[in-house]
Amino acid sequence: MEDNHINMQSHSCDPDRPAHPGIFPTREAGKSDHQPGGSSVDFPVSVVLPAGGTGERTGLQTPKQFCSFLGRPLISYTIQAFERVSWIQSIVVVVAKENMDLMTDIVQRFQHKKVRAVPGGSTRHRSICNGVRALGDAEEERPKVVIIHDAVRPFVDEDLLYKIAMAAEEQGCSESDFEFGTECLHLALQYCGTTAKLIQGPPTLWKVTYKRDLAAAESIIKETLSRSACVITGGSEQAVTLADALQKAVGALDMELDVIPDLMGENAGYLLKEWNFIQVSVNRSCLSEVEAVLKDLEAANRALLHPLVVIWVHLSGSDELSVSGRGVEPAAIMDLASAAKLRNILLYGIQLRQTKDTERWERSVLRVAEITSALIRERSPALVGQLLQA
Repeated sequence: MEDNHINMQSHSCDPDRPAHPGIFPTREAGKSDHQPGGSSVDFPVSVVLPAGGTGERTGLQTPKQFCSFLGRPLISYTIQAFERVSWIQSIVVVVAKENMDLMTDIVQRFQHKKVRAVPGGSTRHRSICNGVRALGDAEEERPKVVIIHDAVRPFVDEDLLYKIAMAAEEQGCSESDFEFGTECLHLALQYCGTTAKLIQGPPTLWKVTYKRDLAAAESIIKETLSRSACVITGGSEQAVTLADALQKAVGALDMELDVIPDLMGENAGYLLKEWNFIQVSVNRSCLSEVEAVLKDLEAANRALLHPLVVIWVHLSGSDELSVSGRGVEPAAIMDLASAAKLRNILLYGIQLRQTKDTERWERSVLRVAEITSALIRERSPALVGQLLQA
């Protein structure tokens, strides 16, 4: 490590039950949600992610950093957490030599930017050294601060990174650091001639160590993605009435709904910020409206990092048949859903009938809200293409 590099490693204790992060990055890669305190880091910062572990404690054959959930390997989520921060100029992922091709494929498949993979060494510290040296070989400006972060800690937010970067640039060493510092910190102090400051990480910075942690990480991401949805009404008065009723019903289920007539003009912005879409169709047996939504989502390339959910709610007239005859053919939505699934879009269908019976109508709306919330929350591939009855 060069003399002007300051090594900071973020750590926190692993709790018995992983804490839920207050904010988890779900926006487009490379875009910051905000600048902490209204400020930005005005000096070069780079990141080294050691990812050469074998993951023996997970009990899985695949190293934990390459284990997938929701269609993406764990390492991709960690990269995204750093990639979204505009003032981080480069990210180096250090992997075992035999996993270089796999890592390169992950970077390309999920279109990660500012990222490159380098082979590791025989030990963790040699691997970190390789990563830091690679930063000096890059064309961009040599970093003043290097953040070393475990590749299997996917939940790190920009506020913490800002604190780390500023402390690394401004602070000196303390006696506490020498007593309680991490291995990497001690090496940096002993051999690199740097100053350092130990920053206590939040409980959300837990490490994926065991198999159960992978399930916990998936659950956290699912919960984060399911907080809101966009309802598209097509401008129909009946669809708007249903959408407004759903908006109230899902509020009790911890979800927010935005109701819009279409995805054109200013409303097209939802294509770039929302992960769940509900298309309400009235008295129509065709799927043209939901096909249009799928086409828009595909054009926006929104399903690259997370699976999108599209729910087609068909509000049929009281005299329409629900599943057969003049109603919706299950095979039609299944074919459409199968094609969408290949693009990481999960399509489900819900059908309900209009009725003048107020009590019955309220029960149906509540049922639609419950089904919708469950489908969005679980993101189950097994139910893709199903036409559920409310």
